[in-house]
Amino acid sequence: MNKRIGFSSVPSGREAASAAAVQPRHSAYGKGVLFCVVATVLMGIMFPVMTDALTHVDPFTFTSLRYLIAGTAFLALLLIKEGRGALRANGESLLLAWLLGSIGFCGFGSFVFLGQQLAGPEGALTASIMMATQPMMGLLLNSIVRKSMPPVFSFLFIVMSFAGVSLVVTKGNVAAALREPQHYSANALILVGAFCWVTYTFSASHFKTWSPLKYTTLTTWLGLTSILGLNVLLFALRVVPVPSAAQLWAIAPHLLYMGPVAGFVAILFWNLGNRILTPLNGVLFMDVLPVTTFAVSAVTGVVPGRAQIVGACMTGIALILNNVYLRRRARNVQAAR
Repeated sequence: MNKRIGFSSVPSGREAASAAAVQPRHSAYGKGVLFCVVATVLMGIMFPVMTDALTHVDPFTFTSLRYLIAGTAFLALLLIKEGRGALRANGESLLLAWLLGSIGFCGFGSFVFLGQQLAGPEGALTASIMMATQPMMGLLLNSIVRKSMPPVFSFLFIVMSFAGVSLVVTKGNVAAALREPQHYSANALILVGAFCWVTYTFSASHFKTWSPLKYTTLTTWLGLTSILGLNVLLFALRVVPVPSAAQLWAIAPHLLYMGPVAGFVAILFWNLGNRILTPLNGVLFMDVLPVTTFAVSAVTGVVPGRAQIVGACMTGIALILNNVYLRRRARNVQAAR
């Protein structure tokens, strides 16, 4: 990682060398935070956008079109930045990349947006709430894979941020929000989709010789084979209808956001940020997503209540405290070594 960032030690003494090493790491950490925040804000906007899009077309067709647009952008950028040689596996498993691309893109897009469609007009809010469970899923997955518990304070900050998000999206009445949803199957689908994205995010670390851009591009295109295959099968079985030209024209504005912005920029930034911060830290920023979804709704005239303001503050404070804690913890470990 240090080589990629490009720092070098200063041969004027141990303290100077240490200072030179620490500064770029702090700079890289700041970039990682920025990438993750921008990515989750862009992802948060996509749920209100999808609310209208899903009234015109099924989620499977939309997912196929969305990632065809995003995948084309990723491929063009990869060829410009790394050349044709970047399309080679370089010793990594293409089968694993296909599996992760299928889980991350086909699984996430199909399950989450199908659940959002089944949930009806309140689907965007429901989906954003479920996305806030991803840090918990990430902790569980990390503990299982690495066979080690995460830092206690990070866990507490994640709980705090989740509690804040819950206040924002439920207006302080969590019990009522739990009683109101009648689409439990929709909620289950969204949860499965969220877990698919956590799995995709955490598994990026297995591809050590691939850049974040290469990992994103190849997994997108390999995952597209699953998305398109599923779409064709559903058309053939007449589970979903083939969209008409009028329906495709109706979702064109939605695709302009969901493809280039939420599909290309957001995912690229997400993978770049997680490569710097590590998935255990990066997944915490998924709590920004439902706050963004609510903020977009507020633009349409929804005035936040006192409980929602408190919740937003709790989430922001949790993110800042966790950031400070992880920096200090890493600095202490480095000093001890």
